[in-house]
Amino acid sequence: MKTKLFSFSVAVFLLLSSLSLKAQKTVVAVAAGSPDHTTLVAAIKAAGLVEALEGKGPFTVFAPTNAAFDKLPAGTVANLLKPENKALLTKILTYHVVPGKLTAKDVLAAIKKGKGKAEVKTLEGEMLTASLHNGKVMLTDAKGGKSMVTATDLMADNGVIHVIDTVLMPK
Repeated sequence: MKTKLFSFSVAVFLLLSSLSLKAQKTVVAVAAGSPDHTTLVAAIKAAGLVEALEGKGPFTVFAPTNAAFDKLPAGTVANLLKPENKALLTKILTYHVVPGKLTAKDVLAAIKKGKGKAEVKTLEGEMLTASLHNGKVMLTDAKGGKSMVTATDLMADNGVIHVIDTVLMPK
């Protein structure tokens, strides 16, 4: 009896282990696993975008770090996280997401093909411009702000994340 119970326990353990190996790791889960993206994850939750970004995708997320959010004027993040500012927060966050899965290699190829610049349309609807600056990818937002890509190709099952050092702003 003990042998059958042990065998059953092992079988259940193996089944559960195989299911957890197949569990999807979304762009939200990847960001949530980073201590440098707690502000971004809090903003995604406040904007009600978790479910959308856990969807099928694929998505390319340009993810500002906590330090990037800290560059904003004092009180900006706290103000954006208020329920009455959900629409503006959503607009800013979806400006950091591009439909499709663009790896660093894809972005560099697009910049080369565009003779030094590549424009990508965000989920928010406006364009971001990618170019090279001192050998690194730089993003220029709709207001002319600049952000450097500091880490690339953090893969998720529904897309890819590229880490950036400044929050991008739509018009």
